[in-house]
Amino acid sequence: MTDFSIPQPTDAWTTPLDAPAYPRYPIAFRDSEILTIQYRTDPEAIRALLPSPLSSTGDTVLLHIARYGDVPGVGRDIHECNVMVGATYDGPDGVVSGAYSPYFFLDSDRMITFGREVQGQPKRLAKVSLEVRGDVHVGTVVANDIAILTCTLPYKARPAAMSEIRARINVTTNLNLKVIPQIDGRIAVRQLVARDLANVSVQECWGGPSTTEIRPNAAAPLYRLPVREFLEGFYWRAEFDLVGGTVLHDYEASNPGRS
Repeated sequence: MTDFSIPQPTDAWTTPLDAPAYPRYPIAFRDSEILTIQYRTDPEAIRALLPSPLSSTGDTVLLHIARYGDVPGVGRDIHECNVMVGATYDGPDGVVSGAYSPYFFLDSDRMITFGREVQGQPKRLAKVSLEVRGDVHVGTVVANDIAILTCTLPYKARPAAMSEIRARINVTTNLNLKVIPQIDGRIAVRQLVARDLANVSVQECWGGPSTTEIRPNAAAPLYRLPVREFLEGFYWRAEFDLVGGTVLHDYEASNPGRS
């Protein structure tokens, strides 16, 4: 019989105790390719989805449709779509500017669990794909057998830089609303949190005109951010590390009687 050590509950990072659902920080993302698509929407649509005290920074929606080829402790060829809007938090330590995620779709149970339990990301299961069809990059999200999102970008139309991707929204800082209930139904954690990507190394980056098509789905309501104008998109390959973040605002500490 194999002899192995099972951690005590007081030492556990996650469960199951003998087969953790996800690794500890830092988590390395290698062999990553990302299709970043931008479009204009109604400013009031963004404001409606932002939790107070976040403030909107504009009318742009940014979509990361990614394939993560090698993530130690998680798996290979993981696909996700992070839906982001620009937001700022003006707190006692200054202003934090980043990208708030109202929606998040992916195909890995480990990444869903980690994203929700640790980072507070609103991750939901979906079929996400990133591929090249002839002379275009195509990114799709399918939920409930409905193609709720289809994005296109010309294949390597012009050289671009990471600074262009960050020009409208600071995508390296992700802001999230983290909510974890107690077993009795009260709230254990209700926070605004922020985390940065670290050690970002971009191997190549290409830009061009992009398109976005959204189909309504009541359970995956990306349609609440309607497309009003197509903007530029980018295809890039990179490596980066996911590291720990910070708590910006604790709702429960501000209102201890509310649960």
